[in-house]
Amino acid sequence: MRLLTFCHQGREMVGALSPDGERVFPLEELGHPVASMEDLIRQSTPQLLQELDAQVRSRDGGGLAYASVQKMAPIPRPRQDILCLGINYMDHAEESARFKKEAFGGERPYAVYFSKRVNRAAGDGEVLPNYAHLDPCIDYEAELGVILGRDAKDVPLEEAFQYVFGYTIINDMSARTLQTRHKQWYFGKSLDGYCPMGPWIVTRDALPEPPELEISSRVNGELRQHSNTRLMIFDIPHVIHELSQGMTLQAGTVIAMGTPAGVGMGFVPPRFLQSGDAVTCEIQGIGALTNTLG
Repeated sequence: MRLLTFCHQGREMVGALSPDGERVFPLEELGHPVASMEDLIRQSTPQLLQELDAQVRSRDGGGLAYASVQKMAPIPRPRQDILCLGINYMDHAEESARFKKEAFGGERPYAVYFSKRVNRAAGDGEVLPNYAHLDPCIDYEAELGVILGRDAKDVPLEEAFQYVFGYTIINDMSARTLQTRHKQWYFGKSLDGYCPMGPWIVTRDALPEPPELEISSRVNGELRQHSNTRLMIFDIPHVIHELSQGMTLQAGTVIAMGTPAGVGMGFVPPRFLQSGDAVTCEIQGIGALTNTLG
């Protein structure tokens, strides 16, 4: 099932997408009103999601035309910073070290974690602000986003997937000068508008486990990144298990699982985004997320 946040007639709503992608059914129309996607996540049970999925599949009318609603990020205002993995594909580790060895080189026997401040996540089709006055080296990163469905603490490795609510696409936009100037990556990863997310959440039951999915990005139609999530160095169970040993991961937590090679800084010379460039991040079984740099 595909769940999305959208705006219709000035109201922010949560809905489910029809199997053909043509209609959106507001959850209040299905008898399950919620104030936000995060509220749905906290209230959800496998039984509730099965009921919603069955309702959507049985509908032969009603709802709203998907083309008529304003798309939003599925979780527009995350309650906590997004947790991110750095250098989680070997080929991206190599291109990153080539760009700036001081910042990205060296052996990493443990996962690299950082957080990304997101005051408001951008939705599919949204124009992103251009901070060229702060940093001319604006970059893109297609990533698999994992959304947790319940609080996770001391999660055994073999039970980690039971904590997953679903998956989405994240473009981990990065201001590379700021990122490498400061020894921590927080500033360069957290500029307002630099976390496009969407176009929806695909629930865990709709994808294989583990989700070994083709992942790619294109800039103005040109293929830049192309890989598969099976090539992640540290996989989803490892990350949920490891992080939950020392802290509680709340329901609704978003984890960005890292990006493969092909980002702008990986080219020689680098190919950073310019005003008007359109970036499309696509993940098999989820969909495509497109945004333009203003």
